[in-house]
Amino acid sequence: MPSNKSVSDAPITQFVNCRILKNHRLQWEDLWVREGKILNPEKLFFDEEGFADHKVDCENKIIAPGFIDVQINAPPLFSLIGGYGIDFSQASSDIRGGVAVVAKKIIEQGVTSFCPTLVTSPPDIYHKVIPELREQDGGPEGAGVLGIHLEGPFISEEKRGAHPPKFLRTFKAGGVADLMETYGPLDNVAMVTLAPELANSAAAIRELAGRGIAVSVGHSMADLSQAEEAVQNGATFITHLFNAMLPFHHRDPGIVGLLTSDRIPPGQTVYYGMIADGIHTHPAALRIAHRAHPAGLVLVTDAVTAMGLPPGRHTLGQQQIDIQGLHAYVAGTTTLSGSIATMDMCVRHFREASGCTVEAALEAASLHPAQLLGISHRKGTLEYGTDADFVVLDDTLTVRETYIAGQQVWRK
Repeated sequence: MPSNKSVSDAPITQFVNCRILKNHRLQWEDLWVREGKILNPEKLFFDEEGFADHKVDCENKIIAPGFIDVQINAPPLFSLIGGYGIDFSQASSDIRGGVAVVAKKIIEQGVTSFCPTLVTSPPDIYHKVIPELREQDGGPEGAGVLGIHLEGPFISEEKRGAHPPKFLRTFKAGGVADLMETYGPLDNVAMVTLAPELANSAAAIRELAGRGIAVSVGHSMADLSQAEEAVQNGATFITHLFNAMLPFHHRDPGIVGLLTSDRIPPGQTVYYGMIADGIHTHPAALRIAHRAHPAGLVLVTDAVTAMGLPPGRHTLGQQQIDIQGLHAYVAGTTTLSGSIATMDMCVRHFREASGCTVEAALEAASLHPAQLLGISHRKGTLEYGTDADFVVLDDTLTVRETYIAGQQVWRK
């Protein structure tokens, strides 16, 4: 009889009766987990002569990589991060405490990692907030933080959306100096959204990309050639495609044209965010984007602090927002102020609206954002050796359980 003595004495959990998302398709296969990682069962059997300490019957459900939300934010003034009434517009705000509240709640949506997003703010807010939001692993306390997404203030005034105009900035000192003056240290930053048509933006894009920070084009009046130049300088993402940018035109498709551009550097993929809430993007536009460039689609919630709050008027920072159904408007206007949809809702709507496969819908919320951030060697897949962050879903793509590092952190 084989020995259960293995290289590690840590317990092994085997998930059975499940379809796991692997190699772009759902496969009837068991999932093995040890010490927070996906385990290769062949090495366990043949090299260690080991077997599972615990078995979990998944009752024919789907296991997919945990969802990753790279844009969850609160547009009003200098508020940070989105959802459940958390708003950091006051100097006395408990920044880490607020992030912890949202991190705990979003595991119910199947989100296991996220980028708290800070919208256009004055420099003193950036200098206060950025050092506080360090990258951290997820666990029972909530989803992991992958780094901050800075959306602004280097964006177009014409396409600012709900961003406060008085805090917008241009690149005046050659790009790099402006980044340092505005943001301060960039150690905790994972992504920056900027408008590539701004003068001196090229140097800023190259500096950010050189530091391993993903650069996204968005809130922009850029034409296609300006967008292509940004990609050639290192930009790899488009912030909420179709929203806050020039509309598609057949003579100059603008930023949207990046989806089929022939001027993308070899081996480089342009990813693009889609707010698949049925409000920000018409289903036909969602289908066009997906069919043109399926490998680049990244589902984002763009969730504001009103996510999880009841309909009505809510004060956020110095602004007010009206919640009407799934619409969030700057009060008294028809300007959309982010989304109040959840990631699992976006996955289901994308699947229904696009007619894509279940696998494609799930990868748009997991694999693609991980690839965008350069972390697909440890997140966004169920490959051997990756982090055991995953969700258990039924056939309606409703999240039933969420696991982080192999530990169940939420169950419906």
